[in-house]
Amino acid sequence: MPPSTARHAARPPDSPVDDSDSDLDIDLEELDPQPISAAQHGRPAEQQHAPRIALRPLRMSGLRRGAKRDGYGELGRSQHGGDEDAEALLGDGTHGDPDYSRHSEGSARADDDAPLLAGRQTSSARRRRPSFASASDSLRSLNIRLPSFMSASGGQGESGEGEDKEEDDPSASRQVAVGSVQATRFPPNIISNAKYTPWSFLPVTLYNEFSFFFNMYFLLVALSQAIPALRIGYLSTYVAPLAFVLVITLGKEAYDDIERRRRDNEANSEEYTILQFGEPGADHRVRRGGRKPKQPPSRLLSTRQAPERDRLSDIQEEEEGIEGYGARGSPSSRVSEVGKKSKDLKVGDVLKLGKGQRVPADVIILKCVTQEAPTEDVPTEAPPPTESLLVDHVDEPGEGSASTSVVPADDVQQASGRASGESFIRTDQLDGETDWKLRLASPLSQTLALEEFVRLRVTGGKPDRKVNEFAGTLELMPGRETEINTPFTQGDDGEHLKATPLSIDNTAWANTVIASQGHTLAVILYTGPQTRSALSTSPSRSKTGLLEYEINSLTKILCFLTLALSIILVALEGFGHTKGAVWYVKIMRFLVLFSTIVPISLRVNLDMGKSVYSRFIQNDPGMPGAVVRTSTIPEDLGRIEYLLSDKTGTLTQNEMEMKKIHVGTVSYANEAMDEVAAYVKQGFHLPPSADASTLLTPSSSIMATSNAGATRTRREIGSRVRDVVLALALCHNVTPTTEEEDGKVVNSYQASSPDEIAIVQWTEAVGLRLAHRDRKGMTLESSEGRPVVKVRILDIFPFTSEGKRMGVVVQFLDRLHSPAPALQDSEIWFYQKGADTVMSSIVATNDWLDEETANMAREGLRTLVVGRKRLSVKEYQEFSAKYQEASLAINGREAGMQAIVSQYLEHNLELLGVTGVEDKLQKDVKPSLELLRNAGIKIWMLTGDKVETARCVAVSSKLVARGQYIHTIAKLRRKDSAQENLDFLRSKTDSCLLIDGESLAMFLTHYRTEFISVAVLLPAVVACRCSPMQKAEVARLIKEYTKKRVCCIGDGGNDVSMIQAADVGVGIVGKEGRQASLAADFSIEQFHHLTKLLVWHGRNSYKRSAKLAQFVIHRGLIIAVCQTMFSIAKDFEPEGLYMDWLMVGYATVYTAAPVLSLVLDKDVDENLASLYPELYKELTSGRSLSYRTFFVWVFVSIYQGCLIQGLSQVLTAVEGPRMVAVSYTVLVLNELLMVAIEITTWHWVMVLSIVGTALMFVVSIPFLGGYFDLGFILTLGFLWRVAAILAVSLIPTYIGKLIQRTMKPPSYRKVQGI
Repeated sequence: MPPSTARHAARPPDSPVDDSDSDLDIDLEELDPQPISAAQHGRPAEQQHAPRIALRPLRMSGLRRGAKRDGYGELGRSQHGGDEDAEALLGDGTHGDPDYSRHSEGSARADDDAPLLAGRQTSSARRRRPSFASASDSLRSLNIRLPSFMSASGGQGESGEGEDKEEDDPSASRQVAVGSVQATRFPPNIISNAKYTPWSFLPVTLYNEFSFFFNMYFLLVALSQAIPALRIGYLSTYVAPLAFVLVITLGKEAYDDIERRRRDNEANSEEYTILQFGEPGADHRVRRGGRKPKQPPSRLLSTRQAPERDRLSDIQEEEEGIEGYGARGSPSSRVSEVGKKSKDLKVGDVLKLGKGQRVPADVIILKCVTQEAPTEDVPTEAPPPTESLLVDHVDEPGEGSASTSVVPADDVQQASGRASGESFIRTDQLDGETDWKLRLASPLSQTLALEEFVRLRVTGGKPDRKVNEFAGTLELMPGRETEINTPFTQGDDGEHLKATPLSIDNTAWANTVIASQGHTLAVILYTGPQTRSALSTSPSRSKTGLLEYEINSLTKILCFLTLALSIILVALEGFGHTKGAVWYVKIMRFLVLFSTIVPISLRVNLDMGKSVYSRFIQNDPGMPGAVVRTSTIPEDLGRIEYLLSDKTGTLTQNEMEMKKIHVGTVSYANEAMDEVAAYVKQGFHLPPSADASTLLTPSSSIMATSNAGATRTRREIGSRVRDVVLALALCHNVTPTTEEEDGKVVNSYQASSPDEIAIVQWTEAVGLRLAHRDRKGMTLESSEGRPVVKVRILDIFPFTSEGKRMGVVVQFLDRLHSPAPALQDSEIWFYQKGADTVMSSIVATNDWLDEETANMAREGLRTLVVGRKRLSVKEYQEFSAKYQEASLAINGREAGMQAIVSQYLEHNLELLGVTGVEDKLQKDVKPSLELLRNAGIKIWMLTGDKVETARCVAVSSKLVARGQYIHTIAKLRRKDSAQENLDFLRSKTDSCLLIDGESLAMFLTHYRTEFISVAVLLPAVVACRCSPMQKAEVARLIKEYTKKRVCCIGDGGNDVSMIQAADVGVGIVGKEGRQASLAADFSIEQFHHLTKLLVWHGRNSYKRSAKLAQFVIHRGLIIAVCQTMFSIAKDFEPEGLYMDWLMVGYATVYTAAPVLSLVLDKDVDENLASLYPELYKELTSGRSLSYRTFFVWVFVSIYQGCLIQGLSQVLTAVEGPRMVAVSYTVLVLNELLMVAIEITTWHWVMVLSIVGTALMFVVSIPFLGGYFDLGFILTLGFLWRVAAILAVSLIPTYIGKLIQRTMKPPSYRKVQGI
């Protein structure tokens, strides 16, 4: 029975240790006496500690010497050819190798099984007879095609060939073969903001329509006409209006959704470049450097007697082949570039991304190549021995050069590129953070040739919405064929693959933007709905305006009135004495007759009005680029009470500018910066007599005497300015770059923080430019363009959100081209800058720091305190030793390292100055926020940025009033502390709340209701470090608790969830993307356009729709009252008063245009609406359409209907064409004149519609002979009856309106009189 293999990972057959090199049995302890561990913390041991001696060449020579045996490793086989190897693999595989036979019997020799390298052990299980599947894998790696019946169909990974791919399981982790077709079907990379699919459109829209009561009511009325006993008039009279309403509404929804799909298609059609990996051609199998692919047999047989020099040469050649192309000595693929649309990208595709490109999917960065190449080839340092297989060597010229034959000339590895492994990305569209993020390529793939990318396999977790977390693995497989087929095993050997962990630092999520020069190569891991961005986004939902719900409630009241009226009329006749029909049939017929009380044309009129409002918004010259994407809710713009705004790109431009610098005795800002430039020019000016290679240091005699002719005070100020500018030019993590724009070379900077870039740009503006920077040093140039300062970076301490400071230890050089002098011969300085809260205890005692930082903070500037300290050689060496020791600690490493820095460096720093950086606000943000506050809107700022940044913007934008107390809650973890903060806020409701995402999560989890009940009372709330889902949850919570209308505005992908959760979502077309504007209900280009959108367009939309709705209700109710009077006069019989065309014409031709023209009415002009934003407060109370105004209109309708029908019957007859002529004429003219009475501001369209409709009615009278007595109409009796009834109907109504306006004028009337 063969031995168990549970402890060992199966090696692929081409593993170099597949053979026992007994002639190479050597004592490893002599070569590397360090203890060897197989694997630590789940990683292959070769990644834990690099061996000190490269032993692979020894093993390779053993393989070469053992080439005469049939049991040699794959490398040896490849040099002979494939025939004997195929026989050995397909046969029993044991001949010619006694070691193999011994191991197949389960025995293991200690000397053979001893690990060759750290963490590598020879598995006894691997020495067993190879399976048929592994044999076929080996033949595949030799480019030998097996017959189909011999392809290990039951083996690993082959099941995917020729069969349908299995569906992806989103709850499971995934393995992705780089540059290859995946075995699993993953979702397409498609952005979709559409609300409907072709299959869901009709069911969903019809459900939404009939969920409104009056639509369902009219559906039942229309269906009732199919019953002969209930039929009154033509069936089309009831079915046609309902069908018309549905067609209009569904058509508008379809148009909106088609527009969303069209905009989505623009984003999905964005072109990207991907690398395509084809099969290598025959001409690409030649080895590098023109070396022959195999050696003569005689050379192979005489290897052992060859001189040592020849053996080493063989080893080097073999090693070179392995390093570049793996065990086969030839490239694994042929690389070419192809273009693909975003929607066609698939998991496993390798993207080539350049500066400014949006990342279309979640990717793992494989390689970063910058464009700042040296003018000549610079030899790279030799890599550690264990990485020899991974080094991407530069091709030597020769016939085997892969770069000329495989990779196109415009590939990212062109001679002008330099592989840096670093790339910056902008994530403000994802998480709202303004700082650039540094992303790193994995060392495993960064040093790998492009052709070998197909040997990589990425293992990642299941799709997740956490944008700041990721854990995965990158593996380098022996060959392309084993990417998918070989499972990841963590056994004792691990010889067949190399693996490295992946973290968030190796990723770039969808909708981030590449900010670095050069190119970034990345493999797609998650696509479409599985990206972090999509998972953090709520699905689109259909939004219904508040006015719709209010009208729905009023409709129920009207329906109840209809039912009550029907029952009362039947009851007055007597339920047991009904003539001609059973009593309940009469009730049903009355319900049909009175169906006009619930006007179906109301929806048509309101929807047409919404279309008009949308057109006004989109054509407003004061809001260029405005787009209405959801045309069903424009009235809600006039009812907003809470505004939730993003910060980055919405309130701010995310462009930093150095505004102020204070050096202790004097402050510089604006034009005074010219004086700083003069001091810098003097301080860093080298005299003509100085050597060209002379450099300046902080204490050099040249700098000390540069202001010799000035007064003592000016010398001191000049010295301070010079020192602080030098400190700012050196203490940062900024790298200078060059790019070409319009044929001109432009210098720019790269850094993770825009603040640092702003400061370095300022130092350049005042005369000290950062010319060069790498990991080892920096060079500064003066305004004259010559190098004046050069430093060697000894240590750097990056900025962290906990430490809130960054520092650097530098050694100043005194000569430009000379090598770095010993520490004893040069100056060593420690520079540090950070927030005033932490730096105040680090710098030396002073009397001005707190006051000056407070002054800058009140101006909304982001302050940084700058200090320095000179170190002696002894101090630095002692610090360095202790710091190195602390960095090796297993437990408490970070705390230990920080303690050493604090002990040796961070005390008694010389305070140099304070800088003030401004995050530029969007145009007119301050007046816009003030206007919205005066309009009664409470403003919350929700951002993913840091606490300090959010505080500064809240102050600078005047979101927080000057002197207003800001209560900060950050890093809250205890429930009792949360309760204490709530109690404090209840007692101080005039303060502003500043809360971070962690604390917000605590409140939303444990004190949800208590928190929101306090927060809605505060004048302003600023929430920072918020995730996209937290933003959406806050919006939903405010809606649920307050029942008020909430508007959310943002510009980034991280704002989409918030925008969709709001009652009204507004998207700003940002610099970096349109995702927010695509998902929003309204899209604008500037934040200040929001004020006009709400205060002007929102006001008009709501007021007009409210008036329109009431008129349509009045129009239907008055004709129902006339019908009621007629039925009473007819002994309570359910007979129609106005039949067929008269009913249809009244609701359409004779009254529709004048009533609809009310959408052009306006009570105040635009200037007054902006001048008095307090007028907006009245709208939020909903007084324009309330139960009070509704019942006033009901009373007017009953009054006018009773008089019109009653007087018509009294003055003519109870029934007959004369009565119908008088009654109907008065009814139409009454409605036209009521419209004229209600108009506040006349428009020519209103005049045309009223006069035109009246003329149309007069012209159509001759065609109404079937209903009217045409002869009676031409008489004077008809005219005076119509005039008398009209006067009685209208005059009291108009007088009542005048009295109300005089006694209690509306607010807009008051401001118009000012």
